[in-house]
Amino acid sequence: MEKRISAPIEKEAARSLRAGDFVYIDGTIYTARDAAHKRMIEALEKGETLPIDMDGTVIYYMGPSPAREGRPIGSAGPTTASRMDKYTPTLLDMGMGAMIGKGKRSPEVVDGIVRNGAVYLAAIGGAGALLSKCIRESEIVAYEDLGTEAIRKLTVERFPAIVVIDSEGNNLYETALEEYRKL
Repeated sequence: MEKRISAPIEKEAARSLRAGDFVYIDGTIYTARDAAHKRMIEALEKGETLPIDMDGTVIYYMGPSPAREGRPIGSAGPTTASRMDKYTPTLLDMGMGAMIGKGKRSPEVVDGIVRNGAVYLAAIGGAGALLSKCIRESEIVAYEDLGTEAIRKLTVERFPAIVVIDSEGNNLYETALEEYRKL
């Protein structure tokens, strides 16, 4: 099923999505990869606040290439999500509503998704140049010293993704394999 969602994502909207749904995202999402996740968790351990509000936040695991003239961002393809798995349950418990990446997630992340009514979305790997066309604005909001791993605030319009793990723990990577085996 094809759906249109807004970011940040409300719990009700996240809970309405099912593994296999194709979604278009409009609104504000943030980029963060390994180094930014590590720094956010270290900040929490020190009792500091995070540089972004996690309530309903959609985090895209992506490090862009440099922007060409006249464009807000360069190629913007997803990175492997499992590299963020050790940090993700904490951010889910703080209210993060969705993540966009590629690849499988750990059982701890799936538990956090279910516990918090969140979702995990996949963007198409290798299509970074096309995905960048859905990004209208980009600005670094934290950890500029991390370069491509800085946290960026993106304004997106009709950003395409597929629901891989829904709020009930249904996992498209697993169900798709079962369907394939039946063929």
